[in-house]
Amino acid sequence: MNALADSLKRQIATTGPLSLAEYMTACLLHPEHGYYTTRDPLGAKGDFTTAPEISQMFGELLGLCLAQSWLDHGAPERFVLAELGPGRGTLMADALRATRAVPGFHAAAELYLVEASPSLRVLQAERLAEHAPAWCGSVDDLPDGPLFLIANEFFDALPIRQFSREGTGWRECVVGLSGGKLARGLTDAVPQDGLEHRLEDTADGDVIETCAPAQRVAESVGARIAAQGGTALLIDYGDWRSRGDTFQALENHAPSDPFANPGQADLTAHVDFEAIAKAAAPASHSAMTHQGVFLERLGITPRAQALAQKLEGDALQSHIAAHRRLTHPSEMGSLFKVLALYPQGAAPPPGLDP
Repeated sequence: MNALADSLKRQIATTGPLSLAEYMTACLLHPEHGYYTTRDPLGAKGDFTTAPEISQMFGELLGLCLAQSWLDHGAPERFVLAELGPGRGTLMADALRATRAVPGFHAAAELYLVEASPSLRVLQAERLAEHAPAWCGSVDDLPDGPLFLIANEFFDALPIRQFSREGTGWRECVVGLSGGKLARGLTDAVPQDGLEHRLEDTADGDVIETCAPAQRVAESVGARIAAQGGTALLIDYGDWRSRGDTFQALENHAPSDPFANPGQADLTAHVDFEAIAKAAAPASHSAMTHQGVFLERLGITPRAQALAQKLEGDALQSHIAAHRRLTHPSEMGSLFKVLALYPQGAAPPPGLDP
């Protein structure tokens, strides 16, 4: 029995099909049956593994990147250090360990975690206890001050809408019922004011995805950084402009049917970095950069070589594999992209061109 599936079927039977965004929101954040509200989804016992869980080097280098950006911005004596969707707190713990030797950085930092999952908040509290973190439900709840922020695999889990072009109109993907089961369907084609510009670069049958929550977060972060200073590092899989059906489910580290077991699988979609960059104005943005290139520019290979000196056997082989997984083009190196936000007139953070 799947209680969430039964609830969604009753809702659809009563009020009609759900948008993909409504379906994703229910599957991921339902207060009783939502994927993120009921479990720790990470690691071998979960459904997926993120870069911070693969190697400490990832969080270390991001932390040092932000610390150098803080120095470049005049080392403000008080700033908000924030992470969106911090998982188990692994990335932030590695970042804070790596930045202990940066004079004044920890003393000036006020640590805030934007996290919706009660179960993950417990793990974050344990991992980051010595740093006395505070939690927010939204970026809008972060306190005033210069903002130095990391968002790794945060935007991909925000609910999307999906449209298929037909003539000058768009058919929206919805979730309805077919044979008593949850199933994907399409509305009739209608014009979409917000998609008029995509008529220039699409043809009939092309699929695009929009994510209003991602744009709202980017707008909030960009406005804060433009007005009060700081830097945001956004890391996710995606591309500069949305094209194609990227909606997917992951269960037990393998692709699954996103409509078969709601609340029991992770649901994600590729990130449209162009939409985020535009929404973040008046903050400046860097060039979208492949994760592998970014990490190499920050010195991941010398760091990997230094760590390897203390390893042997299986531990050494695991370390070598982790370096490859984070940086190689055939693994996470090209699939994942990095975008930075920073004030107009300021330099981009290390590793990223304007």
